[in-house]
Amino acid sequence: MAEKRILIIDDEQAIQAVASLSLKMEADWQVITANSGAEGITMAGQEQPDAILLDVMMPMLDGIETFKQLQQGPLTRNIPVILLTAKAQAAEQLQFQRLGVAGVITKPFNSLTLASQIAQVLGWSI
Repeated sequence: MAEKRILIIDDEQAIQAVASLSLKMEADWQVITANSGAEGITMAGQEQPDAILLDVMMPMLDGIETFKQLQQGPLTRNIPVILLTAKAQAAEQLQFQRLGVAGVITKPFNSLTLASQIAQVLGWSI
């Protein structure tokens, strides 16, 4: 099976680093990172990752608007997106699901099982 490629879009370098290390260690997935929604949209079109882990709260272009723009792009609309958020309330998670995201992972996430959580949401095996 080909190695999975995950694009992490998050404005916090520390979250990118922890998530990247976790995905590489637990599942040996290739990780690409972007520091903003706009950069993430560009990279998603260029890199065609297997999935996107997208932070909700970012300056300028937040995760929801980034997701909406990804859905409009012919090269990016079919890439599954998992939101990464500190907004863990059920009503907000339901709102995110209604947008059409593949799943929601709440912060703080367990760095030892992040890849397993992503795999479970997307129906992948590790």
